[in-house]
Amino acid sequence: MKQLFDELSYSVSKITTEKYSTSFSLGILALKPSIRNAIYAIYGYVRLADEIVDSFHEYDKEKLLNRLKIETQNALEEKISLNPILQSFQETVHKYEIDTVLIEQFLNSMEMDLQKIDYNSALYNEYIFGSAEVVGLMCLQVFTEGNKEKFDELKPYAMKLGSAFQKINFLRDLKDDYQILGRTYFPNVDMCVFDNYLKYQIEKEIEEEFKEALIGIKKLPNSSMFGVYLAYKYYISLFKKIKSKTSSEILNNRIRVSNHQKIFVAFKSYLRYKVAFL
Repeated sequence: MKQLFDELSYSVSKITTEKYSTSFSLGILALKPSIRNAIYAIYGYVRLADEIVDSFHEYDKEKLLNRLKIETQNALEEKISLNPILQSFQETVHKYEIDTVLIEQFLNSMEMDLQKIDYNSALYNEYIFGSAEVVGLMCLQVFTEGNKEKFDELKPYAMKLGSAFQKINFLRDLKDDYQILGRTYFPNVDMCVFDNYLKYQIEKEIEEEFKEALIGIKKLPNSSMFGVYLAYKYYISLFKKIKSKTSSEILNNRIRVSNHQKIFVAFKSYLRYKVAFL
């Protein structure tokens, strides 16, 4: 029965999410059960593409990414894929009528990671839009469950949250991106002279985006509000840790929040959510 294969497919996406991100896994658990599988499916697909460009150094990354693009197109057209992650993703895309332009823009940013790019402001914004903001918009289409008016209202906030998350990821992964992958995303920045002032400027951008994003989080449906708020609080805790470090420290060490700290953040976030949101 195809139902068994569908269940398996969503399970694979869930396991993928749990394997790669404790933060998002806990955030998804705080969503209404009926929409969890869809968010697992989106994260699983995004993670699959990300792994190709970030990790498969011994293989032809361009060839693998092109194959994923073709298989994605086939899955969307045929409404079936033998790849469990693609199967759960295509089902989610069709069920929630996710705009396929968002998928194309995401894959475009993944292609950008295969090139050596000197980022200016325009390319930086293009990359962030495709790699993070559109993912937030895919999730928002699930959260609003077909309510186009609500989606349009919350769209700018979802983009701000995705952008803030991505910029924090840039700071967290600065060491590996620069020293191992040879990437520098921040526009017009020479990493040889990356200092505390430049770090501070980036942090100010993130603070402003978080401030705007929180307005949108408070307007989300109850089915998704706490889950998104929890992910927001996880990233706030990581952001605080990054802010406490010097530019030299984040250039030489990957900053992370322990699972113990994440559980503590979850507990505090739930108490604050009950008081401030309900």
